[in-house]
Amino acid sequence: MPLLRDLVHLAPSAADHHPALRCAIGVGVPLFVVLLLGRLDLAVFATFGAFAGIYGRNEPHRPRLATQLRGGGLMLAVILAAALTARADVGPWGLILLTSAVAGLGTFLAGLFHLRPGGSLFHIFAFAAIASAPGQPPLGPGLTTAVATVAFALLLGQAGSLRPAHRTPWHRAPADRPTVRHVAALGREAALYVVAALLAGSAATLLGIGHTYWAMVAATVPLVGQTARARVTRGLQRLLGTFAGLVLTALILLPGLPAWQLVLVIAVAQFAAEMFILRQYALAQAFVTPLALVSTELARPTAPAGLLADRAVETGIGASVGIALVLALHLWQRTAQAGTRTA
Repeated sequence: MPLLRDLVHLAPSAADHHPALRCAIGVGVPLFVVLLLGRLDLAVFATFGAFAGIYGRNEPHRPRLATQLRGGGLMLAVILAAALTARADVGPWGLILLTSAVAGLGTFLAGLFHLRPGGSLFHIFAFAAIASAPGQPPLGPGLTTAVATVAFALLLGQAGSLRPAHRTPWHRAPADRPTVRHVAALGREAALYVVAALLAGSAATLLGIGHTYWAMVAATVPLVGQTARARVTRGLQRLLGTFAGLVLTALILLPGLPAWQLVLVIAVAQFAAEMFILRQYALAQAFVTPLALVSTELARPTAPAGLLADRAVETGIGASVGIALVLALHLWQRTAQAGTRTA
C-alpha cells in the first residue's frame, strides 16, 4: 500500500549530523548555564530561544545568518507576547483565541520570510507553553535569556565558517519580492492554520484536558505537504511517533533523574530529532516527544503519569482534527473541480 510505504519510508541522509549537532549544542549549553545559575525557571525561555538554530539548516553561511535572524526575531516576538499574555490572565478560552491568532500570523510570516520548516508549529508551542505557565519569572531575565540563546544559536550557525573546508562564499542572496498571488496564498494557508488550531484547542478545552496547546500543535502538523496523501501521512506519522516517544519519555521521567541528566537528555533528543526530521517524520517524533515533555518537566516538575496521558490524548485529538480538515478540504476541492469541468 502506498500509504503504508510512506509511513515507514526512510530517506537517505544529507549530512544531517552538522545541523543536528548545532541544534543540540544550541539548546544544551544555555540549559546548563541556567542550571548552574540556579534559575531553572528560565529554562523555557532558553529552550524556545534555541529554536532559532533550527532554521537555515543547509543554507550557505550568509543566507543562513539572514534566515536565522528572521526566525529568531519572530520567535523572540512570540516569547514576548506570551510573557505579556501570562501576566494578563486571559483565561482558557482567551488563550485558545490568542494561540490560534499566533498560529495564523506565525504561518503567514514564516511563509513571507521563506523560513523552513514552515508553518507555525514552534510558535504555537512557544506562545501557549509560556503564556499558560504559572509562576512566571520577571520579564527582564526571561527575555534576556531568550535573546542570549538566540544570539548563541546565530554564532553556532556561523561556526562552520571558521574551517576553510566548510566555509561558503559570503554572497548575498537575490531579493525575492512577494507577489500578490503569493501573499494571497499565504493568507489562505494562515487561515487554515487558525481554523485547525481553534477547532483542536476548543475540543480539548471542552473535554477539560490539560495542556490544550498540544492538540493545537498536532492539528497543524497535517497541514504541511503538497498533496492530501502527504498531509494525511504526516498526521498519522505524528500519532505513531508520539506514542513511541511516550514510551521513551516514561523510561526517562519515571525514575526521577536529576536536573543535569534531564538537560543531557534534552540535548541528545534534539540531536536525534534533527537527524531524522527530514528523513522519517515518525521516527523524529519519537525523539521530539521526550524533548518537549522533558523540557516542560525541567522547569516545573509534575506527575509524569498525568503528563504522559495528556500528551497522548491531546495528540490524538489534534491529529484527528487536522486529518479531518485536510480530507474535507480535499473533498471540497475535488467537488469544485468536477463542477467546473461539468460547466
